[in-house]
Amino acid sequence: MESRNNRYVSGGSYGRPRAPKEDKLEMIFGSRPILEAMLAGKTLEKIFLQRGAKNPTTDEIIAEAKRFDVPVATVPIEKLNNLTRKNHQGAVAFISPISYQPLHEIVTSLFEQGKSPLLLVLDRITDVRNFGSIARNAECMGVDAIVIPSRGGAQINADAMKTSAGALNLVPVCREPNLKDTIDYLKDYGVQIVACTEKTDTNLTDGSLDMVGPTAILMGSEEDGISPEYLKRADAKVRIPLLGQIGSLNVSVATGIILYEAMSQRLREVK
Repeated sequence: MESRNNRYVSGGSYGRPRAPKEDKLEMIFGSRPILEAMLAGKTLEKIFLQRGAKNPTTDEIIAEAKRFDVPVATVPIEKLNNLTRKNHQGAVAFISPISYQPLHEIVTSLFEQGKSPLLLVLDRITDVRNFGSIARNAECMGVDAIVIPSRGGAQINADAMKTSAGALNLVPVCREPNLKDTIDYLKDYGVQIVACTEKTDTNLTDGSLDMVGPTAILMGSEEDGISPEYLKRADAKVRIPLLGQIGSLNVSVATGIILYEAMSQRLREVK
């Protein structure tokens, strides 16, 4: 959800998202070890390749990274030298502390079990502590899976894991290359997309939103909220009414509020 100024402030002192802390992730370097790690089934968080360096091994890395939806950044050699003083050979990667799960398998399995999926789609949440807190909310409120973009979101590092209080080891996380296609896929599968946004007159407290059925809640970035191309695909849009003078909520707090409403509706339905 965005604030009245179309943004949420993050957990930082001045509302600016913290940069991902790559040094808190396990690092591997050298093009051959990176390629072998992917071929061995290691889940990589991100790969950095030296700009302008081309060889058969780096071509293989790029191909495998595309196959497994691993973000690849081509950067100046100075960036790599800042990441490690060792002989990186123009390639550095970070191993993810979790294994990402296929969304289509989770959704299919939930429907086969006769369950009503509750999913959480995050559009460019960049602060790792916000992300960890959101994951903790999601686990407590019964979310079946968290969906994040392959690029533009927070890295899942030690800070995120710690802030989640273990939730990131419990809730499946799905890393998708194209959220637009993912949203369309969920809609085709009968999952309603609920956008939490200030760009609507419908309040969450109105009682008009039913989240008992298959639902994916869409939350926007700390900086500019939900992307317009995703917002227009939403089946429902709701805002969290604010009575105080401060014009925004932390995105993890807002996520907890709307997830609590979804959980409450589902608990009432069971009774």
